[in-house]
Order: sequence, then structure tokens, then C-alpha cells
Amino acid sequence: MRERLIYLVKVYVITICVFVIAKVVFMVANKEGHPFGIGDVWDVVRHGMGLDLSTGLYVLSVPFLVTMVSVWWPSKALETMMKIYYGVIAIAMVLAFTADTSLYPFWGFKLDASCLQYLATPAEAKASVSGGYLAVRFVVVMAGAYLLYRLYHFVECGRWNAEGEYRKPEVRGDGSTGGRDYSVAGKARSTIFYIFCIPLMVIGIRGGLDESTTNVGQVYFSQNQFLNHSAVNPVFSFFASLESTSSDNVVYDFYDAGELELLTKGLYDSETVAGDTLLKTQRPNVVVILLESCGNMFLKVMPNLRKAAQEGVEFTNCYGNSYRTDRGTVCALSGYLSFPTMSVMKMSNKVSHLPSIARSLQQEGYHTEYLYGGDINFTKMKGYLISTGFEKLHWKQDYTEAEQNTSKWGVRDDITFSTLSKMIDSRNEEGGRRNEKCEERFLIGYSTLSSHEPWDVPENKYEVPQYNGFWYVDQCIGRFLKEMKQSAQWDNLLIVFMPDHSSDFEEYNEQHPDRNKIPMIWTGGAVKGPRKLDMICNQSDFAATLLGQMGISHKDFVFSRDVTSESYRYPFAIHMFNNGVSMTDSTGFMLYDLTADKLTVSTSKEAERMARTGKAILQMAAEDLKNLGTTNFTN
Repeated sequence: MRERLIYLVKVYVITICVFVIAKVVFMVANKEGHPFGIGDVWDVVRHGMGLDLSTGLYVLSVPFLVTMVSVWWPSKALETMMKIYYGVIAIAMVLAFTADTSLYPFWGFKLDASCLQYLATPAEAKASVSGGYLAVRFVVVMAGAYLLYRLYHFVECGRWNAEGEYRKPEVRGDGSTGGRDYSVAGKARSTIFYIFCIPLMVIGIRGGLDESTTNVGQVYFSQNQFLNHSAVNPVFSFFASLESTSSDNVVYDFYDAGELELLTKGLYDSETVAGDTLLKTQRPNVVVILLESCGNMFLKVMPNLRKAAQEGVEFTNCYGNSYRTDRGTVCALSGYLSFPTMSVMKMSNKVSHLPSIARSLQQEGYHTEYLYGGDINFTKMKGYLISTGFEKLHWKQDYTEAEQNTSKWGVRDDITFSTLSKMIDSRNEEGGRRNEKCEERFLIGYSTLSSHEPWDVPENKYEVPQYNGFWYVDQCIGRFLKEMKQSAQWDNLLIVFMPDHSSDFEEYNEQHPDRNKIPMIWTGGAVKGPRKLDMICNQSDFAATLLGQMGISHKDFVFSRDVTSESYRYPFAIHMFNNGVSMTDSTGFMLYDLTADKLTVSTSKEAERMARTGKAILQMAAEDLKNLGTTNFTN
């Protein structure tokens, strides 16, 4: 068994070393316009190692299984099988590395399944480059694949004798086999050992036992997107995108171009025209708190949040865009729309091209941070946050092991709210009361997590578990606001409370007109005074509204509207859920089931018009997403 284990370790180490070398080659080959130092190379290798280790286990899985079989059946057929496998792996890996390195200057993102579209039109792709360009890369692929195959084959051949059979035991003069056990019992013990190793390999492949699995976004670590891309394993990136192609490339083709333009004209005007003034200053320090699953139906057990609404600015007719955290977070922080079956946050080649509040405020000199008590790699959240401008992330791994296990999803909200208070208070006084003289201002984003199934909160006041969850979060909000009012930061602080999405509860399901109604509350010393704004709006409108209040351009936020602007003439809210779209305006509510292809709920006399509008918005948004960040290969 010892020889077999050494063999598997050698194969794994060779694979990891090849991944590391490929990263360095990628960086050197694409250094033009992307300067970096030795320290950057080390950071790329270090942060990308987790993805490499997982991908290496995928590569190792076949040798592992064949080795386990060889315990009982050493055969020439196994050697032939492994020769074929290593040949395929060598070609696939070198082809992925070469394509990734060569296409990056054209695309600006890592290798993914989108390259397959050019197989249908190879002439167009070929027209973009010279014959010499292709010839050089062909030679590189062939030579690299041959060398890698020989390296794997060399390790493999060390296990075989001249007759092509696994090496037989060398029997010594005293009849022993040097401590090796080739009996049936010995083989059985080896097999049991391999069987126990299988769960460990599965855990390694998925990246641990947390809710999140290994994903591209987990290796992102820098505001320099080139360094993030360099850390990504292109083999993993390609197959991960291939796996999600069916849900990530949904095309909606309800209307032709002319009718689509007519139906969507004027719906999204991102210009601010003589907007209402809600703030005392155009440059407040901003804290955005996304409250997990907090629909309006839970406000009755949240007195502290209701009090904040009375003291600040309350948007009384705000609706969530989506039904999942990964979707709603993008809607809130990037002012982008959601989709029924697609998660933009999971599209690593798209997120860096999204508009974002963080990036817009960065350009105004703001320092940006984000806090989340859970696994920030879940749904590729880390990659999204870094790609959209959050410079520093705080998450579960920054807490003690005991704190990490205070709830099902990670660190309990009272603990993370305390962290948030410290993050704000740690800013010097110049960042608070005398902020106008301070060059560095701050934006802090924060996602709560305790108001989520299984509602495992430390305090129980109600018999209904959901009420307990939101009442507990509200107690955290009360303590937090009390601390902030006593802080030097308060006078120039804008705190925004808004859910990532609403949730089903009792009669509130997707068919209920108020199911997706959510609180959006602006409070803090930077708020001019108590206000209630009753216009219908979406969570995705927060970005343009905030930036409009700050006098910052939001023209890139094409699906976000400044609802305080005079240009906001058609107040409506749209919501996407699993293969359905609903819409609310002054005439009422409608829900359109995309699977059944029909209107299923309506409280409006103009439901048919709203259905056409909702489908048109979905088609327009999907087309925008398809084109987001793409570069024509033939240009």
C-alpha cells in the first residue's frame, strides 16, 4: 500500500505544481497593462491554492479509484486505461492554460464556457488573429501536453514491471516480503483504508463542510482584478461555468426589437432632475444594513426599527426585487435587476462589470468595508464584493470558533452588530463630526443572518419562530442605534436599513400583493429630518436615489431610478421569483407565471398591460446581462 500512496501523492503534487506554474506564466504573458511585483505573484499563488487543491483532487479521483481496484486486480488493462486518462488530462489542462492565457487580452475575464460559442463559427474567430498566432499556440499545446503526459506516465510506469504487471513482492531469503502484506487480509485492510479516504476527498473537493462549496469567487483578494483573475484556476473556471450554463444563459425572446423598445421606453430614467433633499450634507459616512428576509409583515414585532422609521426617512412603498440573498444583494448594492432562474452574483465574468455603490463612492475618496457573520464564499459573495469595490471584508473566519458556532449560519447578529459599532467608532473623529475636513470617508456594508431558518436565536418572546427571529434582530438594532447616537460619528452618519429580500410567511406568498413589500429606512445624524416618501419603488432604486442625494453621477446604473427626482414619472416595482414575474403600480398588482405562460394573479384592470411591461423588462435586462462586459472577439 505504501508504494500506491506514494504514487498518488506524486500525481497530486505534480498537478498542483503545474497549476502554480500556469499561474505564473499567465501573469507574465499578460503583464502588459497589468504591472505586478514578486509579492503579487506570491499572493496570487497563495490565495489561489484552495481552488488548485480542490481541482487537483478532481484530477486525482480516477488514479485513486484505479489504484484501489489494483489492490485486487493488477492488470495490463489498468496501465492502458491510465495512459489514456493521462493523455486526455494532459491535453485538456494545457489547452485550458493556453486558451486562458491567450484569450485574456481579448476578453478580460477567465476562461469559461462562453468560448464554446466560437466553435460554431471558427472562421470568425480565426479572422481575429494571424496564422502564425494560431500555429504558435498549437505547438505550445502539443509540446506542453506531451511533456505533461510524459511526466504523469513516468510516475505511473514506476508501478509496473517489464511484463506490464504491478510489481510482484520481492521475497527475501528468509521468505519474508520486507514487511509488505500481500495476503487477502492485507488487501482487505488496504481497501478499507481507501474507502475511508473517499469522504475526505469529497470534503476536499467541495472545499470543507460549510454551506458554501468551492467556487471561483473564493480566491478573489484584491481590488486589482487582474490579480484576482490570475488566482483563478482556469480548469475549474471552465467546468464550473459549463455546469451552470443551463441556468446562466437564459434567453427571453418575447418581443421583437421595435416592440421591446416601445414597451420599455422611459421606464428607467437614471437622470436626477431637481431631486428632493433628504440629507444635511452631500458627503455623509454611509452604513448600509441588509436585514435578512425582513418583509414588512414582520415590522409589528420590530419596535426599534419602527422608531427609526419615525425619526428618519421611510420609503413606505418599497418592494424587493428578488427572493434570494445573492440576488437581492446585487439589486441593493449594484442597482441591478434580478432574474427568475439566474444569479448574477455567481457569474464571475459579469460581476466586475456591474455598477456599484462601493465603486462610485470609492471614486469620491471613500474607504469601503463589508461585514458578514457567515461564510462569505457562499454563492460567490466574496468575489462579488471585491469585484464591485469593497476593499476590506470581515466575515466568519475573523471570529473565534465559539462565536462561529453561535448560529446555524455563522456568527450571531448581536455579535456582528457589536463588530459594526466598533468598526464605525474606530474611525477617527475627523471621520465624524468634522468630516468635511477629512479626506477619507467610509462606506460600510453589513448583512445580518439570524432572521433565517432555523430561527436559532438566543431570546424567545413569541410562540411563532419567525417573530422571535425578527424581534431578536430588532433588539440588536435598538442597541446599535443607541450606541451610534452617543458616538462622535453620529452627526455625519447615514444608516440605511433595507432587507436583501422578503420571505413567505402565513398568507404572504408570491401570490400576495404585499409579500415583497419591504422597509427602506434612512436614519442617522446626516438625515435632515423625519419624512415619509410614499411613491412605489424598488430595492434596486436605492443606488440611484442615494447617489442622487450625494450629487454623484449614477448614469451607469441603468436599472436604478432616483425616486426623489422629478424625472421619476411612472412609479412601479417589479419582482422576479422562480420562473415568474410580478409587478405593482398605482393600478394594482399582477403576477405572470412564465412556466404556464399566463397571468395567474391580478388586482389591476390593466393587468395585461403590466404583464407585457414585466416581460419586456425581463427581456431587456437579460439582453443587458448578456452584453455586460463582453468584448467582440473579432474586434
